[in-house]
Amino acid sequence: MLNARAQKLIVLKNNPELNKQARLQCVGASFHDLEGPFMLRRMTPYLFVLPLLGFIAVFTYIPIAQSMNLSLREWDFLSPTKPYVGFDNYRLLLDSREFWNALRVTAIFAIISVPLRLLLALFIANQLLRETLVSRLMRGALFFPSVTSTVAIGVVFSWVFSTDYGMMNALLSSFGLPKVAWLQEPHVALWVLIFVNTWKQLGYDIIIYIAGLQAIAPELYDAAAVDGGRKAHVFRRITVPLVMPTTYFLLMISVIEAFQVFTIVDVMTKGGPAGATDLLVNMLYRVGFNLFDIGVGSALAVLLFAFLITLAVVKSRVIGRKVHYEA
Repeated sequence: MLNARAQKLIVLKNNPELNKQARLQCVGASFHDLEGPFMLRRMTPYLFVLPLLGFIAVFTYIPIAQSMNLSLREWDFLSPTKPYVGFDNYRLLLDSREFWNALRVTAIFAIISVPLRLLLALFIANQLLRETLVSRLMRGALFFPSVTSTVAIGVVFSWVFSTDYGMMNALLSSFGLPKVAWLQEPHVALWVLIFVNTWKQLGYDIIIYIAGLQAIAPELYDAAAVDGGRKAHVFRRITVPLVMPTTYFLLMISVIEAFQVFTIVDVMTKGGPAGATDLLVNMLYRVGFNLFDIGVGSALAVLLFAFLITLAVVKSRVIGRKVHYEA
């Protein structure tokens, strides 16, 4: 005599057309018996990322919401009350010549520094593509500034470009040229900051470009060589189009980084002379943490956030459509 479970297994074997509910009932189970473990399996990935989502919420989304709230209020860090003032902080900011000057200086900084960084990085990365000892040493040397303290870099270059005892003026004096007030001349100070920021960030861009260039199939270069293609022509027709995804990525993060530059400015010029290097984040820090006008400072932060989001969307629509990724 077969026991009851064996008989149920025989029924299952001889009736493969039974639906899922009937098959579960045949073995003495119900659909709801598996619902709990099934839901747990579906929720397991979300449980793993839940700590990270909580971290992002606490340190990103909640501060953004708080900044938006403070931008509509008047507060000085000390007052127990935060009266609601509506959009007065935004109107005060948009009527300020200081804000428009900071926006202009930041735009000039980004327009010059970002293309300069990308062009230099692509050219140098193309030269360091071969796996030789010299190339590896050069990659490390160029990448080192990007992981060095920005404060330390700012202090060192403040000495380098010092009017009285700086290395640059000592070099000019050795050729009989007059000294230059690198950090005190309004028409020169911004160019110094662009140079220092480019020098610091260039190594990161080079490493990313090298990774993008190494992903290009060597057969394409071999075919171009067989066809007698010149180096400049191959670079323009093969390298540049196929490295566009990398260029697009670096363009996105470089523009955001350019609009968020603060430490170099704070260490070297403090936004001077005469506002010539007063970038938006430097103005935000001064308004919020020196003048203790948290409402206007938060309004400036919200405007900067909205501007960067808008700029990212525009770049995605205009440039992103022209970027082709390999399958």
